[in-house]
Amino acid sequence: MNDLPDAVLFDMDGTLFDSEKLWDVGLEELARHLGGELSTAARTTMIGAPLAMSMEILHTDLGRPDLDIATSGAWLEDYMRTLFTTSLVWRAGAQELLKAVRAARIPAALVTATRRNLVEVALDTLGRENFDAVVCGDEVTHSKPHPEPYLRAASLLGVNAGNCVAIEDSVNGTASAEAAGCPVLVVPSEAPVPAGPRRVHRDSLVGVGLPELSAVLAAVA
Repeated sequence: MNDLPDAVLFDMDGTLFDSEKLWDVGLEELARHLGGELSTAARTTMIGAPLAMSMEILHTDLGRPDLDIATSGAWLEDYMRTLFTTSLVWRAGAQELLKAVRAARIPAALVTATRRNLVEVALDTLGRENFDAVVCGDEVTHSKPHPEPYLRAASLLGVNAGNCVAIEDSVNGTASAEAAGCPVLVVPSEAPVPAGPRRVHRDSLVGVGLPELSAVLAAVA
């Protein structure tokens, strides 16, 4: 086996959990609550984006830029809390990969644009013990696609981001990890992610284990 990564940095929505579909439900309900209908193009742009950016996109899409971002965001988070409590489903292969990483004693971080209050609900399913660090969207000055979330995760783990493997599903998340210097294993969920020099694409996480993570490092060296 080639050298293992110093750490593995996992995105959450759409990567570990097949939760973008839950966000679809929540965003559609919020749009109806606000008296409109969310377009497919606007929803696609939101994938992997922080909450405030998503609310701004939604309001613009509805032709209501006057609406308050914080109020809409609070409504959505209240709605999503129930869905996260009852309806989270692992993405195929994700739970097995996380177990393999932990069994090998490789440090792991959760790096998500989702805010801490919802992440705490998700951690009941993910297992808090599986992560040596957790970076949430409301705990950074600049969320994805800015590199800060991944740089912070690497710093919390005491490793160089360039020696980690980030696992992402979205354009925004992949851009964030890549800008931080991470080799990125891209497993798209709801929208295509373009190829790039520090990106290795797979259709799913099924069959992905330690050798495949080593191969991602080798591929971008």
